Amino acid sequence: MATDIATRAGRREWIGLAVLALPVLLISIDVFVLLLALPHLSADLGANSSEQLWIMDIYGFMLSGFLVTMGTLGDRIGRRRLLLTGAAAFSVASVVAAYSTGPEMLIASRALLGIAGATLAPSTLALITTMFKDPRQRSAAIGVWFMCFMGGAAIGPLVGGAMLEHFWWGSAFLLGVPAMVLLLVLGPIVLPEYRDTKAGRLDLASVALSLAAVLPLVYALKELAKDGWAPVPLAALAAGGAFGTVFVQRQQRLEHPLMDLKLFRNRAFCTALGGMFAGTFLMGALMLFITQYLQMVQGLTPLKAGLWMLPAVVASGISFGLAPLAARFVRPARLIGGGLSVSVVGLLLLVAADVSGGLPYVVTGFALINLGAGPLVTLGTDLVVSSAPPEKAGSAAAMNETSGEFGYALGIATLGSIGTIVYRGQIEDTIPAGTPGPAADAAREGITGAATAAADLPARTAEALLAPAREAYVSGMHVAAVIAAVLLAGVAVLAVRLLNHVPPTGTAPPEPAAADAAEATEADTADTADTAAKFAEGAEGAEADGDESPASEPVRA
Repeated sequence: MATDIATRAGRREWIGLAVLALPVLLISIDVFVLLLALPHLSADLGANSSEQLWIMDIYGFMLSGFLVTMGTLGDRIGRRRLLLTGAAAFSVASVVAAYSTGPEMLIASRALLGIAGATLAPSTLALITTMFKDPRQRSAAIGVWFMCFMGGAAIGPLVGGAMLEHFWWGSAFLLGVPAMVLLLVLGPIVLPEYRDTKAGRLDLASVALSLAAVLPLVYALKELAKDGWAPVPLAALAAGGAFGTVFVQRQQRLEHPLMDLKLFRNRAFCTALGGMFAGTFLMGALMLFITQYLQMVQGLTPLKAGLWMLPAVVASGISFGLAPLAARFVRPARLIGGGLSVSVVGLLLLVAADVSGGLPYVVTGFALINLGAGPLVTLGTDLVVSSAPPEKAGSAAAMNETSGEFGYALGIATLGSIGTIVYRGQIEDTIPAGTPGPAADAAREGITGAATAAADLPARTAEALLAPAREAYVSGMHVAAVIAAVLLAGVAVLAVRLLNHVPPTGTAPPEPAAADAAEATEADTADTADTAAKFAEGAEGAEADGDESPASEPVRA
């Protein structure tokens, strides 16, 4: 009992969580505001279509490319130090972006924002594991963290519309600056420092290989999602895969690797990480279908579409908040499996949506998808970061974020391509006779092209073109939703089977001998004698499921 009291977080830790969560909230808002600000800044800066794409995409490229590096770097130099450095860089880059005088300057500042942003998620999640030792408090803290992210998604369109109505487009980039300044002021006071003093030097060759692997892969997935199979994206995909293979081989040889592949020996870590990848792959891509359905099929403005998406955001917040509480009494495997089953029902509701009366089905289905995703996101993230030894938490958090980025990009590329194939196959024979050739060609490319072309046609001709385009798009969404539902049901079954050994967070820690036996079963490399000693001493990491013992003691401040 004394040990439990000693490891429970107090007021300082919860204040620290608020300091960590506020930047996440405002950065989430910032992303959605930028979507609304893009037409304004493009007109002001004279950005062409290619430059507009780079303005939007360069942030994601840099973020994905540097996540693994920054997560491991935080473990080496100190997570708080990296977080504060990243916050300062993010603030400076935001100001530069806000006052950019040309597209090239804005693209460069967005690239710096992506690199700085890569320090935030791994550092904040790793610091949460440092501050919240108690499993129940830790899962609740992670739930709060995700609720703030989704809260930003909810109010982003509303804030963006209000700001762009009264201020210039650069104000979109300044939203996160006050939060970063607050983090820089309060961070040294309320956040602990933690670093692995025996981690060794950062292997620069591994950093270069990771960038050479991740950046081409992200580029290829984005291009495949937009334009389908083409030689350049396929070449980038092959190059990224080749560099990724070399990267993995190098990590296996290094004494202090950039990515510790031994983490994958832990069944809970692997299952949770794979589940996060599959979840974002299958459910994240459907968000793109839904947003386009609201605007292109139902004809809603971006602001009204955002309002109709609020039920899903509220459902996410409820799910993120309740999942950690339920996990005190119910095994995470059952919560994750049950939640994914709810998401499957939501996906199947999308199949019932048609062109004319489908809005209630889409809104309800999207809300159920998000409601069911809460246990996977919160408990899965908790399993990933808590299954790793304390000194590897930053690296584990970076892997978690990277898997989500790749899952989302791959899901859009795969399910988006399937939807496009269905769309093009159906609309080919339904374009009305007499439609001008350029308009017909644009409609064959996608529903966005059909809407753009219809804007220049007479009202009757435009409606005749849009009607089959909407029907074709809904058919593509139906096929993607059915595929996602079937595969997600399989993920739910696997999660229940592979994570069933993980107890509820309210369960008392096992006796040392029992823990040793369980860990020996999970991984042959576990040092059971050392684990038993750490249980007796009440040290951190004793509950790790098959992980190696920490290489060093934490450095705190």
